Amino acid sequence: MSSSRTKPPISVGHKPRGRHPPGLAVLFMAEMWERFSFYGMRALLVLYMTHVLGYADAAAYGVYGAYGALVYAFPLLGGLLADRLLGYRVAIIIGGMLMALGHFVMALPHEMALYAALALLCIGNGFFKPNISSLVGRLYAEGDPRRDAGFTVFYMGINIGAFLAPLVCGRLGQRVHWHYGFGAAGVGMVLGLGWFLSGRARLEGHG
Repeated sequence: MSSSRTKPPISVGHKPRGRHPPGLAVLFMAEMWERFSFYGMRALLVLYMTHVLGYADAAAYGVYGAYGALVYAFPLLGGLLADRLLGYRVAIIIGGMLMALGHFVMALPHEMALYAALALLCIGNGFFKPNISSLVGRLYAEGDPRRDAGFTVFYMGINIGAFLAPLVCGRLGQRVHWHYGFGAAGVGMVLGLGWFLSGRARLEGHG
């Protein structure tokens, strides 16, 4: 009778558990504040154009629709530039700076400021949005079972930011002053960018 002992077989369906990379918390907070600023501004945009700038409903919704279309078009260019030239981290920083500037320009009481702000927000979102999502994936090695859970955590940040935005920016804009609401959106973007800049070392060289 053999005295040797064999190790029990490893279950194929078992997924090893472990902590997520520290960079996930950095990207979670940066994206949460960016979504706070994005949805905070959108909560006020049409009302501001109709109640303050005197736009007709059709004109206001036309501007809103064009802005929404460009917001989803510019990430194609921003992602391409990040892949070919800038890298994810530089693109995210550029996008965050442009978006913060756009929100603060929106707080200026002038019609031209509105269009300048929307242009800055479209371009900034093009640099920021696709590249921070791509950077989340780069934190995990190919086949890492934690990746799906990491994206779930990341998208929770999006939902939290989107939930808080109308409660804070909308309330300030309608009950205090419109430009306080837009300013709060700008502050949110600055917080997200500051969080990203302060936590770059935790990204472990990715991006």
